[in-house]
Amino acid sequence: MLTIGELAARFGLATHVLRHWEDEGLLSPARRAGRRQYDDSHIARVVVIQRGKAAGLGLAQIRRMLDAPSGSERRAVLDEQSALLDEQIRRAQESKRLVEHALSCAAPDFTECSHFHRLVAELGSRTG
Repeated sequence: MLTIGELAARFGLATHVLRHWEDEGLLSPARRAGRRQYDDSHIARVVVIQRGKAAGLGLAQIRRMLDAPSGSERRAVLDEQSALLDEQIRRAQESKRLVEHALSCAAPDFTECSHFHRLVAELGSRTG
């Protein structure tokens, strides 16, 4: 069993972060003599919370995933996030095309380049 300070230190977190996650329903530590106690299952949840946040999930989505009654419902949360990440990646790749062209453009000023204007028009015609 770990104390809140020990669990926080293990992951490089402030203790108030763990308390916030508890308030959000993500962690439910056991209590002994009024002190929070964390076991291996809590360590696993902290890992899932951190990785979920790194993947762009919000705390509500992470809670929904962790509390889901079945694997298929957990996958549904991840499917939604995967689609959002795909869209973010698509937009980032489009932005990168503009940046790469601007960096390699032979025109004295890429904003005056006809190819750059075509790229901007192409990307501007898409939604998002």
